This record gives sequence, structure tokens and C-alpha cells, in this order.
Amino acid sequence: MAAAYAFPREHRLTAKRAFDRVFKQGVRSRDAHFTVLACPNDAPGARLGLAVSRKTARRATVRNRIKRQVRESFRQVYRNLPPADFVVIAKGPSANLEGTAMRESLSRHWRRLVRKCEA
Repeated sequence: MAAAYAFPREHRLTAKRAFDRVFKQGVRSRDAHFTVLACPNDAPGARLGLAVSRKTARRATVRNRIKRQVRESFRQVYRNLPPADFVVIAKGPSANLEGTAMRESLSRHWRRLVRKCEA
């Protein structure tokens, strides 16, 4: 059962080239808390990249909490996402979000981007 909730390396964006491609060619979904970009890929499934800067949250513990929440949201919807690379960019107000509000915001982004990738 633990494997079903894992976040293995093949589900992560790690290369700078992959990030650059998403930034240049990706479709966007924005709100006050996050900008999420998506770009179709040749991999067998969706992959996630994160960008949470010190400008967003000064304290590392807050940045890590944001990243944990985003990864968890991605893990829950991974099977419903098209094969694409997703990059989540956290904005300043995301540092003050509670867990449920953050999950709702990310759920809206996943739904929007699925529709945009299908079109």
C-alpha cells in the first residue's frame, strides 16, 4: 500500500532542460496563490516540478510545508492527469494558506490544466 502513495523519481522533473521547456511551451493556470504550468511530455505519465522561492516564504519550514502539500495533492490526482510535465510556482500568499485552502486551490489548477491539455 505504501507504494501507491510514493513519489518516485520518474514522477519528478529534475532536469533544467525539462523545466525550461515547460516555462517556454507550457499552458498556464493562475490564481493568487499558485501559477501552475503544464506541457505534454513523452514520458509514460505526469511529472511534477516545484518552484518555491525564498521570496515566497523566508523560513525553510514554511517552504517545505508548501512543497509537501503540493506533492501530496499531485500524488492524489496523478492517475487522472495526462502525460505532461507540471511545474507549480508558489506565490507569496500561499505561505499563509491553511491545508484545505491550499488543496482546493491546487485541485482547481489540476482540473483546468487537464481541460487545457485535452484541447
